[in-house]
Amino acid sequence: MSNTKAPIVDTERRRRRSTAESSDTQWDHDPRVYRRTSQCDRLCVDIGSHVAETPSPDVSHQYTPKCLSAHKGGTTPCHYGEEVWQDGSSLRTTIRAENEVEANKLANNYRFGFRKWKSHVTERPIEDRSDIVRELYSELNFVRPQGSLITCGNIAYLILFGWWISLAYLLVCVLMFLTIIGVPYGKLCWKLSCYFLWPFGKSILKPRSLVRRCCVKFPHCEAIPEESDSKEVKESTPLLMPPSVPIEVPPQRTRYWCRVSTYVWLLLGYPLLGLIHSLACFLSWILVFTIPVAKMNARTLAIILLMPPEDVHIHRLKKPQGCDSQVLLCCYHAFNWYYYKYTLDGINVFAVNLLPLVITTLVVGYVDTENQFVSSEAKFAAAVSSIIPLSYYIGMGIASISAQSNFAVGAVVNATFGSITEMTFYITALLRGHKAGTKCYEEIVKAALTGTLLGCILFIPGISMIIGGFKHREQRFNSRSAGVSSALLFISVGGVFAPTLFSKAYGSLVCAGCSSSQANTSGPFTCMDCHYDMSGSNEPLYLRHIEPLVYTISVLLPSAYLIGLIFTLKTHSHIYDIQVSDVHDHHQGQCPPGGASGGHGTVHWSRLRALSVLIMATLLMAACADLTTEHIKPILDHSSISQYFIGVTVLAMVPEIPEIFNGIQFALQNNISLSLEVGNCIAVQVCMIQIPLLILFNTFYDVGFVLLFSDLHLWASIFSVIVVNYIFMDGKSDYFQGTALVVVYLILLALYFFAPSPHTC
Repeated sequence: MSNTKAPIVDTERRRRRSTAESSDTQWDHDPRVYRRTSQCDRLCVDIGSHVAETPSPDVSHQYTPKCLSAHKGGTTPCHYGEEVWQDGSSLRTTIRAENEVEANKLANNYRFGFRKWKSHVTERPIEDRSDIVRELYSELNFVRPQGSLITCGNIAYLILFGWWISLAYLLVCVLMFLTIIGVPYGKLCWKLSCYFLWPFGKSILKPRSLVRRCCVKFPHCEAIPEESDSKEVKESTPLLMPPSVPIEVPPQRTRYWCRVSTYVWLLLGYPLLGLIHSLACFLSWILVFTIPVAKMNARTLAIILLMPPEDVHIHRLKKPQGCDSQVLLCCYHAFNWYYYKYTLDGINVFAVNLLPLVITTLVVGYVDTENQFVSSEAKFAAAVSSIIPLSYYIGMGIASISAQSNFAVGAVVNATFGSITEMTFYITALLRGHKAGTKCYEEIVKAALTGTLLGCILFIPGISMIIGGFKHREQRFNSRSAGVSSALLFISVGGVFAPTLFSKAYGSLVCAGCSSSQANTSGPFTCMDCHYDMSGSNEPLYLRHIEPLVYTISVLLPSAYLIGLIFTLKTHSHIYDIQVSDVHDHHQGQCPPGGASGGHGTVHWSRLRALSVLIMATLLMAACADLTTEHIKPILDHSSISQYFIGVTVLAMVPEIPEIFNGIQFALQNNISLSLEVGNCIAVQVCMIQIPLLILFNTFYDVGFVLLFSDLHLWASIFSVIVVNYIFMDGKSDYFQGTALVVVYLILLALYFFAPSPHTC
């Protein structure tokens, strides 16, 4: 007898000890975060050291662990990322990363010619995330202290979703009662109808026979394990025991499939409710900020509606009581602003939601060629919008490959795919203009090139300074490295507009619509639409002087870009004051998910997958660019807005939207250096890579592209470079300087808005 009682007493002691440990945790956290992390201390690495003397250009391979703070029961989460601080007269950049791949990605952000990318390319352990982010990934199956349930988001749920989901359950309830045999499911539908009208603060519970037997034997127990069909550690409630003490609860569902009412329910009730929940899930997922509603509907459809009706109980709980049930669904808020951070396999939820738009746009665009069902303007808007997610996927692929490869491979990938978004549009537009025999598309391309320059030089740094300045009073950046980018901007803009200045110095001005108000023909004339024409009498000037100048510049600009790469990455890499090396785990043992032995981490996309995504996104980008150029002609013909304005705004800045958000996120993390480099890097690539490539393409396939810009493009670009260099002189930034840049950008946009359309359009 004593031998029989001993295990019971010992088991009860363990269960009470487990309850005491779990009682220290706070209810509003995702229970996954309480997994033991003492098995593997998170590694934070400090890269770089200030060099007082003349430093060696070679990068030394040494990581110094800075954050290995362990406490009882686990470690405090480390904060990873970049920090910029001043030491004497220079700025040191300190990088903290979870693993080697992430450290390489962060280091690539500081390398000239590499695309700047904010999002993580490796999985992040949930215990390293903030409490807000942890809540985003919960499965709505744990109870926590409830605050105010009368919120704007919950009221919006009642208006947008609650009433018609509840009404659908009422209709199915009536249907089940009419079948007589489905009365149990009719009662279930009535309870769920009341639940979905206002589900906040209510819990759907499932009782279990094993749990009840446990409570008979141990009346003081409070921790019961949650059933799990997967090997992963899933969210659990404070009612549940930590996953380190597994107790299997075999499902008792044999009788469920032997009932006739079950099949009546699956034939009549479940399909109708499945359609309702699928629609609600889709709509709430597309809205992003209402993803909790999508989770609630998906969990109901996949779990609750397939359970025996007598096992589903709905209660309003302020605190978990007893241990005879398992929480299946518990939602407190239908709306959460922070879901803009939500990712699926490393992909931002907005990029995921916009992917169906890309497929729909291509199908409709190439099937409805006669515009019978969808107007040309709608197709243009959809095609331009489709460029946004494709640009994101291309950026993610470039960052993933570069972080997992050596410097040479990363440089090649950035050089080839870094400008693929813009180049696909430029080339397709030039081809369509050449086919149509009009120079209007060429002017649109030039306006888009200039708009990209202006946006990257003025708007991206400006908006980043404003938003970052609101959070941080004053931000500092490395003026030496910014000076290198500024010098390259001067060289690139001067080289691109040199043929234009040359033509204005030696070309002939051609005007149309000249008239004289006096009878004497020798009097003054009033002329309209004056421009420098390179045809007719001016053709020899172009062929003998301007065209050779263009070819010379198209060779010099890439050469200057290559010299900038060598200068910043090899011979004078110390100006960034950052050193990068391999990461080594300093602790042997089992790491939490998301980490990996050796410090390499678990990447979201392997190199093969990233390359496949790059190729596929490039092909889809070419198709969307083709639809954009095909359906832009009606807009150009019938729009009262200047074609210049359409080119410098919509066509220029839409592909750069992911870069704008990257710059803003860098500024919010007090890393204004990368915010400035985001715009400068794109502007330099436009002048030193994209334009020479267009000239090279025109050499082999003559589409009539001439590197001569209008006066408005010329002076707007030169003025922007001068302004931004003046702002960057002191190595400091605040919201006032950012406001100055944005105001200058808006003034230039106003000039384009009121400017007359090009004479070729």
